[in-house]
Amino acid sequence: MTDIKIPLRDIRFVMRELLHWDEHCAALGYEDATPDVVDAILEEGAKFCENVLAPLNAVGDQQGCTWKDGEVTTPAGFKEAYQQFVEAGWPALAHHVDYGGQGLPPSLGTIMSEMVGTANWSWGMYPGLSHGAMNTLEAHGTEEQKQTYLTKLVEGTWTGTMCLTESHCGTDLGMLRTKAEPNADGSYAITGTKIFISAGEHDMAENIVHIVLARLPGAPEGTKGISLFIVPKFLPRDDGTIGERNGVMCGALEHKMGIHGNSTAVLNFDAATGFLIGPPNKGLNCMFTFMNTARLGTALQGLAHAELGFQKSLAYSRDRLQMRALSGPKNPDGPADPIIVHPDVRRMLFTQKAFAEGGRMLVGFCAKQVDRSHKGSEEERAEADQLLAFLTPITKAFLTETGFEAANLGLQCFGGHGYITEWGMEQNVRDARISTIYEGTTGIQALDLLGRKVLMSQGETLRRFTKIVHKFCQAEIDTEALAPYVTRLQELNRQWGDLTMHVGAKAMENPEEVGAASVDYLMFSGYAVLAYLWAHAAKVAGEKLATGEGDGDFYRAKLATARFYFDRILPRTGAHAGAIMSGADNLMELDVTHFAF
Repeated sequence: MTDIKIPLRDIRFVMRELLHWDEHCAALGYEDATPDVVDAILEEGAKFCENVLAPLNAVGDQQGCTWKDGEVTTPAGFKEAYQQFVEAGWPALAHHVDYGGQGLPPSLGTIMSEMVGTANWSWGMYPGLSHGAMNTLEAHGTEEQKQTYLTKLVEGTWTGTMCLTESHCGTDLGMLRTKAEPNADGSYAITGTKIFISAGEHDMAENIVHIVLARLPGAPEGTKGISLFIVPKFLPRDDGTIGERNGVMCGALEHKMGIHGNSTAVLNFDAATGFLIGPPNKGLNCMFTFMNTARLGTALQGLAHAELGFQKSLAYSRDRLQMRALSGPKNPDGPADPIIVHPDVRRMLFTQKAFAEGGRMLVGFCAKQVDRSHKGSEEERAEADQLLAFLTPITKAFLTETGFEAANLGLQCFGGHGYITEWGMEQNVRDARISTIYEGTTGIQALDLLGRKVLMSQGETLRRFTKIVHKFCQAEIDTEALAPYVTRLQELNRQWGDLTMHVGAKAMENPEEVGAASVDYLMFSGYAVLAYLWAHAAKVAGEKLATGEGDGDFYRAKLATARFYFDRILPRTGAHAGAIMSGADNLMELDVTHFAF
């Protein structure tokens, strides 16, 4: 099944009705982002994704990438689709006009990335990694580097990668061994091996710009001694064309569980020519620009797999006939009723819908903060940066965890057919599984959230968001239809603060309390953030129904999903709170030698 539909109605709901995106863009000075222009972009983007990318999703999974003598060939149709993508100007959509971009809001680029990812996540990773490289160069590169590399990345004729991981170090980058020796001409000779490099080698673009972490001679130990370098596959000539092959080769492709259409490369750097980005020994600071872009991009993966699973299982559940409804036949002229009438199937469909549409709201809220951090006033930028610092680990980890859950539920709706390749559901599960691991596992995101973002700020980042929730509750406290939501949100806000204080106090006695509580704390936070967004959506939908505006069925579905989320999903916070309160002792009391059988 390759037929998917980009959910433009829901995308527009989030943009225009929930987040007031048109007014937001006008206030920030994005003059070209007019409703007519944006609608045209959304429509054309949806057509490209539905008609070009979606049919290649199964092809990429079945064929995978092939390696021969250091060169990688992508699955049939991938290269041609990328050429269409470049010719249509999609890579330049949300980048600076000074470097060939169209100057539209980053949030519009995020929407396009969601559409691409839903249609074909493996393919979408090729241009997706390039956006991180572009953001890194724009933030930290010299003007010469921007003119040489950024312009080509924006154009789309070159693509980018992020080269962090080595076989002996994943998250603990302070252990990396790749070295950078100074050359007489001011460049550096980069030597080492990087693994798990997504889109690290392929045939879709004429050049690949690797953004590489390495260590200078005499650099301090640990993360304080890491620098960042541009290492192109082909060295550019003065006129911007590609020249001689650089000393970087693909040694192998990883054999993976999913996302077969994207090349995950082992890259060997053999005195490859590299160019320093940013100050020496401050590479990790610069690389966080790329990593934060990638983390929000990975959150989109969770959303994409939830949406894809929901669409396919909804269509199947309407057609598949099995058993009779316990309350009486719903399809009396047929041999059985469609499985969508059964409560447990509805539970699975509603869960997928709640996570897909709720995830879209959360990504949209974060994308709006990215716009503000780029073009807002000084005060707006500071507020947006703090909100993003708090929300990025939640968004990445929570949406990938719930996206994987939704993908699994999608397979479950199909029963035995979900296990069969031709339906695409088992591919969706396999592709989704990596999302909770890369760009920092759920555990790493949770430590970042609770340890660094919340406790180290003495709860300030948390309060910045809970104030938003508090103001919503205060404004809607007398709105009868929202009373169940407002009451629960107020309780969550108080509990969120209490749990934070409890862990902080316990951690002063035993630092292990932070790690013991962190994942449950992150998941509690994710459910709480989505609760606020679903309550907000219920407010908008209720108002539209009251005035008779728009599609009544759409708004009634929003209200039903909001109710389901609060009644059936949000109670999960109780289990997470209980686990947090149980402390670290139940994790740490068993001696490590006793874990063996």
